Formats: sequence, C-alpha cells, structure tokens
Amino acid sequence: MTRSPSTKDPHPKGGAHLLDRGVTVVDLTREIYQGMPIFPAHQRPFIMVNHEREDAPKLFGCAPFESHNLLISEHTGTHADAIYEYDGDGPSMDQIRLEYYYGDACCLDVSHVRYPDNITVSDLEEANEKAGSLIRPGDIVLLYTGHGDRTYPGQEYLVDYAGLNRESAEWLADRGVVNIGIDAVSIDQSDDMGLIAHAVCREHQIVNTESLCNLEGLAGKRFYYWGLPLNIREGTGSPIRAIAVLSD
Repeated sequence: MTRSPSTKDPHPKGGAHLLDRGVTVVDLTREIYQGMPIFPAHQRPFIMVNHEREDAPKLFGCAPFESHNLLISEHTGTHADAIYEYDGDGPSMDQIRLEYYYGDACCLDVSHVRYPDNITVSDLEEANEKAGSLIRPGDIVLLYTGHGDRTYPGQEYLVDYAGLNRESAEWLADRGVVNIGIDAVSIDQSDDMGLIAHAVCREHQIVNTESLCNLEGLAGKRFYYWGLPLNIREGTGSPIRAIAVLSD
C-alpha cells in the first residue's frame, strides 16, 4: 500500500494562527512505512488496509472513513529502548518513568567520525567544548553522526556506522546523561556484536533512542526534547514521535 505524500498545508478552518505555539519544533522522527530499513534483528513493518473508504458506509452506515492495520516491532524506525530490553530485572516500557524520554537536551556534532572508528571520549569532549560545554546532569544527549543523512533509506543505512565504545558511553553516563540518542540504528558501532554501549546503559540504568533524523540543525544547541513511548505492557521498546522544541 503506497500513497503519494500530500502537498497541502492543512490548518483549522478557524485559521493557521490557532496552531501558533510560539516555539520552533523540529521533527526528529523517521516515517514508518512498509519496506523501510530496520535493524536486522527486528521484524520489518507490515501494513494493510483494515477498512477501505468506499466500504465504510456499507459496514457501519456512516460517512466514509479508512483505517489500516500495522504489524511492527517495538524497535521500528525512530524508537526508544526500555531498560528491560537489556536488563531482565529492569523496568519495562509500562513501568519506566517518562522523565527518561522528555526534558532538557543537547546535540553533539560527531559527524567527522566514520566507520570503522568508534566515537571516543576525546570526540565527545571536543564536541562538547566546541559547543560551550553543553552537557548538564539529567540531560538527554543526541549524537549527530550524519550516517542517516548519507545513507537513508538505502540498505547502507543498516551497515558500517560509527558508535560509542565503552569509555565514551561511560563518559556520558558519568555526566548524568539519562538518555543517549543517535541518528543510526544503534548507539553501538555496527561491528560490535557485544553491544557494549547498551551494556553501559544497563550498568547505569539509563536508556537510549535510535534512528533519529534531522539532527544537523540541532548540533551544538540546547533545546527541550520529547520522545514519548507507547504504554506497552512488558515492552522492551517503542516507536516514538521525537521532537526538539526551541523557543522563538
């Protein structure tokens, strides 16, 4: 099922001003669609029509509407991990505090790091210092690697990406970071079968967010971040609608 993107700029009949919030919102979320690239360990999305518009009046005696069914992994597209994914004793998505997934945030530019290299402590220190020592305790830190910009939506997106090593993941955790985000399918380097950055998240009881996009314009900035997960019972992760909110 495919549908051409709308070219309309919709707004309420009362006027576009009703949607003016006095802030700038940057959408950091990948579109979910059938055939999208996804981490090989997870099921690709399957989307089908549940009710077609022309059949709705016959079924329900009401105005035409349409609905779709989605069969997707908890780790589809832009998604957040629950600690339960990598810690069997940790909180699942229905138990974890939402404060992990929204709050003060910053973005570090590490786009000069390319596979097969890892993002090192010196890379993070340099990016943080260049941006004016952005990181504060309790922050959500997003890492702009540029990998998604270079490869998405090709299958190259799923291979040969840089990631954190143990020391750099611990460097972030030791500074009180509660959520590490990245614009690749994993915070770990693509060859790291031990998923060492996830192991650091387990040890420090923090979370991570993967497959973000549109980070280039946020690099070196502070902002307010929202990436709320679905309330999935015993969930190991959840697709999210991630946004950065910057005051006008």
